[in-house]
Amino acid sequence: MKRKFWWSLLPFMVVALCACGKEEPTDGNGDNTGNGNVLGSGFEIIASLSYVDMVYVEGGTFLMGAQSTDPRSPNFNLSANSNESPVHSVTLSSYYIGKYEVTQQLWEYVMNYTGKAKDGSTMSAVESGPWLGIPPSPENGKGDYYPAYYVSYDDVVNYFIPRLNKITGKTFRLPTEAEWEYAARGGNKSKGYEYSGSDNCDDVAWYTGYYAISSPSQVGTKQPNELGIYDMSGNLYEWCSDWYDDSYYGSSSPIDPEGAASGSNRMLRGGSWYTYMAGCRVTSRNYNFPFAQSNGYGFRLVYRK
Repeated sequence: MKRKFWWSLLPFMVVALCACGKEEPTDGNGDNTGNGNVLGSGFEIIASLSYVDMVYVEGGTFLMGAQSTDPRSPNFNLSANSNESPVHSVTLSSYYIGKYEVTQQLWEYVMNYTGKAKDGSTMSAVESGPWLGIPPSPENGKGDYYPAYYVSYDDVVNYFIPRLNKITGKTFRLPTEAEWEYAARGGNKSKGYEYSGSDNCDDVAWYTGYYAISSPSQVGTKQPNELGIYDMSGNLYEWCSDWYDDSYYGSSSPIDPEGAASGSNRMLRGGSWYTYMAGCRVTSRNYNFPFAQSNGYGFRLVYRK
């Protein structure tokens, strides 16, 4: 969809679900539009805000990770790093994940919210302001439809998500690393692409390639993946809930794994605008301290009913 067309729709957008899979939810009357959008389901994050859609990811089993040693074995990729191994089977329950990276519009709305919460309590704006570190700037991309960056893991889980859940009465969270990779691969609709939605990184990712990029881009301006999710390769690294632990990778429970119980760094996935192609692969893994902020770090939401 062309950017001009998106802009013409923004004032009229309502939050919708992208239904993906044979068990996709409906609006309660067995009605869905047939084009991937389920309207009237009552699943709203913040009604009237743009780019806050959630995509339904039907649960399933997949081989997580990659390896560069044996072309005859699954998930072979010459660019795979040692921390992407071992390749291992993971089974996930169904969940919803953000169609887009959380935008500056949604971040500012939540952090500036003043009024009644779903539980009846009164909320006030965060005293230190909507941005807990360096605020967005024109040179880094500033505006409602740009992703929220310079947000640390701690900012997200200690401030933003608790406030969002209080406002909405729901239980949003960060994705686990397994949930992130499964969605990036296209879930049970996966075509086995190297990047999220294509084997051509240019199709789906803002990254450091043959053209100069000096900042994040507006969300949803590249092609989506098989589930209709945007920017899971490139644009911003995305925080996941797991602790980073090389020795633990692949050794946890194969059903809805949550990663190591402790650590010093939290997971980052997907690559960013300053990452080369290899870092934008769906299996590429990165990490940093949970207090780290960068104009290449952002996040997307997950919700499980």
